[in-house]
Amino acid sequence: MAGLINFEDEKEVKQFLDNLGVEYSFQCYKEKDPEGCQRLADYLEGVKKNYDSAAQVLKHNCETNGHSESCYKIGAYHVTGKGGVAECLKTAYSCFMRSCNAVGKKSIDACHNVGLLAHDGRALEGGPDVAVAREYYEKACAGGFAPSCFNLSALFIEGNSKGLAPNMSQAFKYASRACELGHVWGCANASRMCRLGDGTEKDEKKAEDLKNRARELHGLEKERQLKFGE
Repeated sequence: MAGLINFEDEKEVKQFLDNLGVEYSFQCYKEKDPEGCQRLADYLEGVKKNYDSAAQVLKHNCETNGHSESCYKIGAYHVTGKGGVAECLKTAYSCFMRSCNAVGKKSIDACHNVGLLAHDGRALEGGPDVAVAREYYEKACAGGFAPSCFNLSALFIEGNSKGLAPNMSQAFKYASRACELGHVWGCANASRMCRLGDGTEKDEKKAEDLKNRARELHGLEKERQLKFGE
């Protein structure tokens, strides 16, 4: 049938892939379509393994079009120096911040990364900034990103000398949310808090339920690891 690709024919597949590259380049640079630029970057990275060229497209699409996924990916490149870009956490932080504040497929992941980098201070000249970490963890948690909910819980357990007082009810709230989203340590912490009555009313039954949920999630994680290793 006309138009179908014979994927067993190496020459035909190569031609098909080359045509894709031309099409995505046209979409990006002639039609000025941000999604076309993202497709081109994915093609260069995934098919051609040309990370230097992919980095240039991602940089263009982030800086020119403010494309959330491209900003996230070029930020990730800057974390490790991939694709010939400078290894620079400060630049990565800026890219993640831009991605987070845009609407896109990776914006929630980007918000979490901003929170992480603000929390440990590696990307900030003044060191850790718990207020910024909290703000961006909250954005990611609201978007259903379990590790951010768990990190918020940890923040409220520990408190901070720069203005964040320990708040066990908030800690319990975010540990519970992390548990709902499938975070094993969120369930474990929420269980312990229920058992002690720390940040919530003492409730042995709920503590046991949460403990069982933690065990279930831990078992599922071990299962996934076994399957991955097969």
